[in-house]
Amino acid sequence: MQYRFITPKNKGKWYPDLAVAMKQACAIGAGYYDKASGEFYKYRDTQLQVRGAPDGDRPLAA
Repeated sequence: MQYRFITPKNKGKWYPDLAVAMKQACAIGAGYYDKASGEFYKYRDTQLQVRGAPDGDRPLAA
């Protein structure tokens, strides 16, 4: 499984781990990663895509 965040204007890189994808999402303006709590706060219109799932590249409700 691979994960990435997308916004209406940008697409992130694919990462093998969801935690890494969340940490890198701020680079494309997809959200904010709080290092202190380890929480990810996605911005409006940001979607998480998963590759390698039975349904292919599909957005998940997040």
